[in-house]
Amino acid sequence: MEAIQSWVSEHKLTSIGAIWASAIGASLAYNTRARTPLKPSLRLIHARMHAQALTLAVLSGAAAYHYYEKSSSKEEKVTNA
Repeated sequence: MEAIQSWVSEHKLTSIGAIWASAIGASLAYNTRARTPLKPSLRLIHARMHAQALTLAVLSGAAAYHYYEKSSSKEEKVTNA
């Protein structure tokens, strides 16, 4: 688990891009199985909206994690001083 965290920490934009691309693919795959027939352009718009929502959630989580890391490192410096 720590190896994954360190890789994601070093490759933040790559991991966010991979999540975005996989969300696009998953949403397109789901929309092709939908019972209501949609135009391909509408499927692509829906897929992009789903991917953007997921990306915003991931970015919010990354920002919260970054804030948590910064605040915990400051507390350690104060405690060790």
